[in-house]
Amino acid sequence: MTEANEHLEGAPLIKPSTTDHELYDSVVEACRTVFDPEIPVNIYDLGLIYTILISPENEVRITMTLTAPGCPVAGEMPGWIADAVSPIPGVKDVDIEMVFDPPWGMDMMSDEARLELGFM
Repeated sequence: MTEANEHLEGAPLIKPSTTDHELYDSVVEACRTVFDPEIPVNIYDLGLIYTILISPENEVRITMTLTAPGCPVAGEMPGWIADAVSPIPGVKDVDIEMVFDPPWGMDMMSDEARLELGFM
């Protein structure tokens, strides 16, 4: 069981992100530059990024999923994210963890993504 999906009764299945870190907004914006090639929406607004953890040493750990486990770019997407986040000034290291629990669902998309895809 991975760290992202270990949970105690009552604890959230998806860990909260380190939103108060000075690099958080830059990491989110970098994630928004990566698109699922089959869907014209960035992976952040699609809800594929579950958690962004940033250590005091500026090491970034991103927990993500895919719209489906059989996604044809499953092996490539973590590298795309690392390539987008690594150049941010101050980032020391980037680690991407792929999880499938909880499974991705359309309810994880942002309102912007739903609007873009015609679901609103």
